[in-house]
Amino acid sequence: MGVTMLEELRVRNFALIDSLALSFEGGFNILTGETGAGKSIIVGSLSFLLGAKAGAEVIRTGAEEAGVSAVVSLGRRSADAEAWLAARDIPVEDGRIIVRRTIKSTGRGGIYLQNIPVTRNDLEEFMAFLCDLHGQHAHESLMRKENHRRCLDRFAGLESEAAEFNRLFLILADRKKAFEASVSSERDRETRLEVLTYAVEEIAAAAPVSGESRDLEAEAARLGSFERLAAQVNGAASVLFEEEVSVLSLARRARSALESAAAIDEGGLAAIRQRMEDLYYEAEDLVEEFRSYRDGLSSDPERLEEVEARLALLYRLKKKYVQGAPGTALDEDAVLAYKAAAEAEIEALSGAEENRDKLKAEIGALEKEIAARAAALSAKRAAASARLGKGITAIIARLGMPNAKFSAALNAKGKKQETGALIIGPWGADDVEFLISANAGEPLKELSRIASGGELSRVMLAIKTILAGADSLEENGSRNAVSENDVFDSSPETLIFDEIDTGIGGEVALAVGDYLARIGTVKQIFCVTHLASIAVRADNHFKVEKHSEGGRTATAVSVLRGDARREEIARMLAGDSGGEAALAHAEALLSKYKWSLHG
Repeated sequence: MGVTMLEELRVRNFALIDSLALSFEGGFNILTGETGAGKSIIVGSLSFLLGAKAGAEVIRTGAEEAGVSAVVSLGRRSADAEAWLAARDIPVEDGRIIVRRTIKSTGRGGIYLQNIPVTRNDLEEFMAFLCDLHGQHAHESLMRKENHRRCLDRFAGLESEAAEFNRLFLILADRKKAFEASVSSERDRETRLEVLTYAVEEIAAAAPVSGESRDLEAEAARLGSFERLAAQVNGAASVLFEEEVSVLSLARRARSALESAAAIDEGGLAAIRQRMEDLYYEAEDLVEEFRSYRDGLSSDPERLEEVEARLALLYRLKKKYVQGAPGTALDEDAVLAYKAAAEAEIEALSGAEENRDKLKAEIGALEKEIAARAAALSAKRAAASARLGKGITAIIARLGMPNAKFSAALNAKGKKQETGALIIGPWGADDVEFLISANAGEPLKELSRIASGGELSRVMLAIKTILAGADSLEENGSRNAVSENDVFDSSPETLIFDEIDTGIGGEVALAVGDYLARIGTVKQIFCVTHLASIAVRADNHFKVEKHSEGGRTATAVSVLRGDARREEIARMLAGDSGGEAALAHAEALLSKYKWSLHG
């Protein structure tokens, strides 16, 4: 079982890429090409697959969906990744995982591990076990001091311990806030209890019923319009049954006539006579029911007064206890909900003193535990900071900065004047800051004060590789002389560097190329570069090109061997792949580093 590595990458309709399929090997992989050819698009597709946020803007113009997929083989140090998969019942088949992510023009997308859907956060979490991408903006990230503590904790293997400390710290902050609120509210507790108790009693005495106002308003409208209602009812009664020629009398006459006619033509009129019979009886039932309604209709001023008084009471309750709450309907349900909330608050306030004592005891216990954990974190960070400083200093010396010194400075936040206790923050009692002296005799300074972009690039390369557990390379210069005793089991085994060569050249570029090639003996490295002196050290060389076809621009990637690789190195050296001098220089470099044997 070898190194965990990216074996295959497939990209479809992503930015300028129409369709792309690449196979990769372990070791040191280089991507080169003209400026603007699309190297950053390849890195972008990898970033997309690692879980970076992305929208429909990454979809190739004219397409409805973009997709990136990869086959990842799990190596001997993939225990954490395999445990993560096992916890989610995602199987590993033949030691490999297929990762796939798509996004549609609507902005919606899908993410799959072995065809099992997962979230973007899941993807980001899982791929962090396998790959680490150092993009062009990583410099900015490590310029910020708040990230230095994260780097030191990662190097020291303290990420889980620091996260647990932070969890307890936030719990303590929450408990302190609750305690302060309880102390503050004690002064107003009695007043608040009186207000709430009165409200509960007032609402209980009124005993509102859900939907009551709606029914009462309908009744009030009827009682208030009695005269008009009675006139219309009497008018309807006249037409239905009181007048000589009424609906009921007409129905009776029609029924009698149809009975006589049906006696003459039973076959032709039987059905009609039956329907008329039904109509007559329906008219009789209607008249009886309507007569009963009219006989019971009477003016009731006292009931109208009761209804209006009840409505006024309910309105006062709603205005007093509900009105003003945004988005809340003014109905009996809202009043009852206020009553329930008030009862809950009364219960909480009634037990405030007991709760306050419990909070005080819990705060004391948490403070002791947090102080002990902070001290333990500080001790471990102090030991790790010395190792980190020594390790990075050794790496940047190999990268052409022999007199430079790097320090992961660890400083206590201070002490409280009133008690002398250590000041403890959300991540411990320490402030961590990366410092560097680039030249002999110069004092240590903040990373942000490094003037040279080349120096900064080398420092960043050293930090990223040492955090990835790739810093245990022996000093004798042999590509094969690698000790893995200090390599972290959980560190990503695929490292992706986007233009790590910013601001460097000459001997420094040679040193960086040598360093990356040596790391490639224990890690899978992908590196975008413009420097031939770095490219010639690669085990595998990919060229990114942009071409136009049918009026559209597309990015393509090819594997370079033999003459094709020689010509690309010549182009990188002289800007012209056809010149004899450039080709001879390219061949000399490839022969010197013996990588021409791959072609």
